[in-house]
Amino acid sequence: MRLEDVVDSAKDFLYEFRYQKGGILGFILLILLILAAVFAPNITSPDVPERWSKEFWVENPPNVPPTWINYFSSEKLAPHEILSLDDMQVEELDGGGVLLRIVYKNTYDVPPKDIILQGFNVSSSDARNKPLMTITLKRPDGSEVVLIEDRKVSSNTVIQIATNTEVRKNVFEWAKKVSGAKLSPSEEIKLQALMDTMKILFGKADENIFEGTSPLHGDYVFEVKITYQDGDNTLDLSNLTAIFSGRTYGLMGTDSKGRDIWAGLVWGTRVSLSVGIAVAVLSVLIGIVYGVASAYFGGWKDEALQRFNEFMFSMPVLPILILLGAYLGHMALSQIVLLLVLFGWVGVAKVARSMALQIKEQTFVEAARALGAGSGRVVFKHIMPQIMPYAFSQMALSVPYAVMTEAALSFLGIGDPTAVTWGQMLYDAQNAGATINGYWWWVIPPGLAIALVGLAFVLIGVALDRILNPRMRTL
Repeated sequence: MRLEDVVDSAKDFLYEFRYQKGGILGFILLILLILAAVFAPNITSPDVPERWSKEFWVENPPNVPPTWINYFSSEKLAPHEILSLDDMQVEELDGGGVLLRIVYKNTYDVPPKDIILQGFNVSSSDARNKPLMTITLKRPDGSEVVLIEDRKVSSNTVIQIATNTEVRKNVFEWAKKVSGAKLSPSEEIKLQALMDTMKILFGKADENIFEGTSPLHGDYVFEVKITYQDGDNTLDLSNLTAIFSGRTYGLMGTDSKGRDIWAGLVWGTRVSLSVGIAVAVLSVLIGIVYGVASAYFGGWKDEALQRFNEFMFSMPVLPILILLGAYLGHMALSQIVLLLVLFGWVGVAKVARSMALQIKEQTFVEAARALGAGSGRVVFKHIMPQIMPYAFSQMALSVPYAVMTEAALSFLGIGDPTAVTWGQMLYDAQNAGATINGYWWWVIPPGLAIALVGLAFVLIGVALDRILNPRMRTL
């Protein structure tokens, strides 16, 4: 085929394709998916694949819904915020030490889950004379609560306001005082064990403070006073962060390990497209070559190839893959691609053989033979080009099968646990009881993403079939 013929065919194809609205929609979806896969490190973070299966994301709150849920909820949930030293007011103290002021504007009905202070870098020649830290909360109603008083600070110090024993004790005593509650010793023990420290700190100071008081909006100022005990104390706060662990997080929320669902979705696009396209291209090409060779050679060779094809066609693919996965423990993505290609070419080979049987009887093929063309020239010059339109549409239609099979294997726990895949996300959600516990943001997005990839390639495949297969144009 001459270059001019290829260019003319491409122009004709593009002319026909612009009238396929479904195909255009599928093409736009595919472009968006490819952009997400290519720019995943820029959209999220480059270290997501390394961290995904290895660690708990302590900087994120676990099991919280996305931030946009506040637009549809009667209760406004506090979002996740991380403040650095640049967001705080720092004042040097006379006699050595610093005073940090952290201002938090509370406009929410449900306060943050916790407040975590970390990143203190302390140096002291004498461990007994480490700097002392006192944390005081100034509330919008003018009241003050001493949370921590004269606690020694080291480089390993991490303060978690909601769970710190000293903080809970001080908050309980303050709440008992402002509410005027008369409690027996047993009631005090029970209330102190069950109270929500953050809701009390961010609630109105009235008689209902223990039962669930209404939120108090306004500016809250956390004063962190660190005083030196001797002249050798030094303090580096450049890595200091104040994490307001929110009730909501980001675009898609988090899972039980605090992992960002949005990051998993974006990185999962890479795996799904890679597996789907690799399996589709390889299996269709193998099927086309196998089917054409079987039809062209004919005779006992055709019979032998067809019996082997039928043997492979009768194999129960998914049960075999599950057994292999159970035997191996887990399968790497390369193994999954190899196995899907091994079983994925048989249907294409059947159709390609029937098409090749018709084509090889055409007059232009007989003319080529009469002119002395060899088998290779006849197959690759005259038969294969007639079948390639069918191959392109089959490649597009085969991608959803490969994507869903990989997701099914990962969902069953025999996929690649080191890869960020949508099936692996659904597997983790299933193990954590996400559906039972109502963590819909952990289940629905990966499922929709799988469906979206399938829809994009099905729309493109159907459009290609209508353009390249004349009989489909009338449907």
